Amino acid sequence: MYFSSTSENTHRFVGKLGFRSARIPLRPKEAPLAVDEEYVLLVPTYGGGSVKGAVPKQVIKFLNDSHNRSLCRGVISSGNTNFGEAYCLAGDIIASKLNVPLLYRYELLGTPTDVVRVKEGLEDFWQTP
Repeated sequence: MYFSSTSENTHRFVGKLGFRSARIPLRPKEAPLAVDEEYVLLVPTYGGGSVKGAVPKQVIKFLNDSHNRSLCRGVISSGNTNFGEAYCLAGDIIASKLNVPLLYRYELLGTPTDVVRVKEGLEDFWQTP
C-alpha cells in the first residue's frame, strides 16, 4: 500500500520495486481503499519539517479504518533531508502509533541503491515467520 501526491515521487519509487501494490486515493471523492491482506505502507512525509501535517491526510483517513490499520505490518517512509530532524517523520509517527517497525527511509525519489535495498528487504521481511 502506498500514498503518492500529484508529484508522483512515491508512485515512481513503488513502480521500480515491481511488487503488487495499491494506491491510497489522492482525492476525497475517490472511493476509499479497503485492504484484505497484510501490507507494508510506503508514505511520503509532508509538513516542511513540522510535526503537524507530516502524515498526509489521505493516509490518516485510510488508517482511521480499523480494519485497514490492523493489517499494516511495517512502514517505509520518504522525506527530504532539508526537513532536518523531521526527515521521514511520517514513518516514525505511523510506526509508533501502529506499533509496527519502520523498515526503511529514503530521500525524495530514492536512489537505485534504495530500490535494491527496499526490494531485498521486503522479500526478506515477508519470508520471516
